[in-house]
Amino acid sequence: MVKIFYDKDADLDVLKDKTIAVIGYGSQGGGQAQNLHDSGLDVVVGVREGGESWNQAKNDGLAVMTVAEAAKKGDLIQMLVPDEIQSAVYYSEIAPHMSEGKTLCFSHGFNIHYNQIVPPKDVNVIMVAPKGPGFLVRRTYTEGIGVPALLAIYQDASGNARDIGMAYAKGIGATRAGVLETTFREETETDLFGEQVDLCGGATALMKASFETLVAAGYQPEIAYFETFHEMKLIIDLIHEGGLSKMWYYVSNTAEYGGLTVGPKVINEQSRQAMKEALRRIQSGEFAKEFVLESRANRPVLNALERQENEHQVEKVGKELRAMMPWLKKD
Repeated sequence: MVKIFYDKDADLDVLKDKTIAVIGYGSQGGGQAQNLHDSGLDVVVGVREGGESWNQAKNDGLAVMTVAEAAKKGDLIQMLVPDEIQSAVYYSEIAPHMSEGKTLCFSHGFNIHYNQIVPPKDVNVIMVAPKGPGFLVRRTYTEGIGVPALLAIYQDASGNARDIGMAYAKGIGATRAGVLETTFREETETDLFGEQVDLCGGATALMKASFETLVAAGYQPEIAYFETFHEMKLIIDLIHEGGLSKMWYYVSNTAEYGGLTVGPKVINEQSRQAMKEALRRIQSGEFAKEFVLESRANRPVLNALERQENEHQVEKVGKELRAMMPWLKKD
């Protein structure tokens, strides 16, 4: 059974007198950097000079410098720029400053696991991956709680890489909720699989297909949207709060019976074979190669798919219906 580590298992003093360089100031960069700073640690933010992130980090009261300057100053360098540009940023701005004894940290294992970044042997390579978006990492920290995280050690050059990772996890508030140990391989492959097969890929494809089926059968698009898209949040929230058992308890008996009997016919053996194929491509590196090449070519396929998604009928109908629900609007 997996062991979970908490505040008592981590020592912030491990990072005392160390400088943490957070590279990137998006959702995760902003949340993690502010939490580390509020935990009393020495934090600098490395971003493009004069950009929006530069000004935002300064406004948040953090020390800001270029990526190269932050990498030179940092004893621990946390890579929080997008996966597709991490390798270029690392080799152009960070690698020259990765001297012996430093720690290179990630919140997703993609670039290490697929050898897009190959650090020198005399540095620690670790991962601290919060299981929630950066805004939630920040909000829960200010509320005195935290978001659970994963910890992985890829390279322990100093002999205390795990202690460093646990201290970092404590600094962002993760040990308040719990930290689970994993590996770069396990985190990367399961994360990609979840994104592709259900969270971002399978779920959205299923919702669109059910919407299209109803509309093709002559039902009003607006009614189809409510039944296949709008109510999905209710179901996911129930599962998120109390698992499948809570969801089945709160839906109607007709929903439970229909769901349990028809669901396996929709997600059938052919669906499972597609899942296994997706996992095979992830494990073999085939997907990573495809994604790296796509990014280097300036995302032609992704851009085209985004346009198609934005032009789908469900997006037009959904926008009109959401306008009727002002409580859904967020800043």
